[in-house]
Amino acid sequence: MNNKIVLISGASRGIGLSIAIHLANIGFKVIGTARNEFKFDSTLENLIPLKLDITCRESIKAAAISLKEQNLLPDVLINNAGITSDQIFLRMKDEDWDNVLSTNLTGTFNLTKAFIKNMIKNRDGRIINISSVSGLMGNPGQVNYSSAKAGLSGFTKSLAKEVGSRGITVNSVAPGFIETDMTSFLDNDSKDKIIESIPLNRLGNPSDVADLVAFLASDGARYITGQTISVDGGLFMY
Repeated sequence: MNNKIVLISGASRGIGLSIAIHLANIGFKVIGTARNEFKFDSTLENLIPLKLDITCRESIKAAAISLKEQNLLPDVLINNAGITSDQIFLRMKDEDWDNVLSTNLTGTFNLTKAFIKNMIKNRDGRIINISSVSGLMGNPGQVNYSSAKAGLSGFTKSLAKEVGSRGITVNSVAPGFIETDMTSFLDNDSKDKIIESIPLNRLGNPSDVADLVAFLASDGARYITGQTISVDGGLFMY
C-alpha cells in the first residue's frame, strides 16, 4: 500500500481534505487538487498540493504530462471535486445548471479520461467517485446537483463493466448530510429536522466517508466494483 499514489480532486477542504489526510496517514502518497492555489496544513510529507481546474482539459493534460515526468501517475483516482448552485427549478439560471454539471459530472469524465490509460497499462487501479445521497433520492432546489450526482452512478456502473477485465475497480460513494462547509449554512432548526430523519440520529463526519474511501482504495476491496455505497446514517435505504 505504501507504494500507491492517489490523486484526489477538491482536496483543499471538507470531505476531500479529510480523505487526503487519512490516506496520507496510512501510507499513500497523495496528490490533492483544487482550482485555486492552496497548501496542506499538515506535517505529512506525502501530501502534495496541485492547482488544477478539472473543467479545463488543457490544464488536466498539462498536469498529466508533468506527473508522468515525475513518476507520479496515480494508481488510485478519487473524483471528489464538486460545487452547488442551489435554486428551485423555475428560478434556476442556465449557468447554474451548466457550471454544476461541468464540474460535478464532466469534470469526473475529464480526470478519468486523462489517468485511466496508465491503469489499463498496469492492469491495476482504483477509481472512486464521490457522489451524494441527493443523486439517489433527489432534493428540492438541487435539480442540477442531483442530476450530476445521479449521472455518476451510471458512469460508475458502465465504466466498471468496461475496465473490470483490466484489474480496475470503479465505485461510487454517496455521502448524506456531512458536517462540512456545504452544510454549515443550515440553521439549528433545519439541522434538527434533518437529524430526526436519520436513523443514526446525527450528521456524519468527514472521517466517516474517508474510512470507506480508504477501504475501497485498498486490496481488501479488490472484488467490489460498479457499486454506489451510501454513507448517510440510514437516511436513504433502497
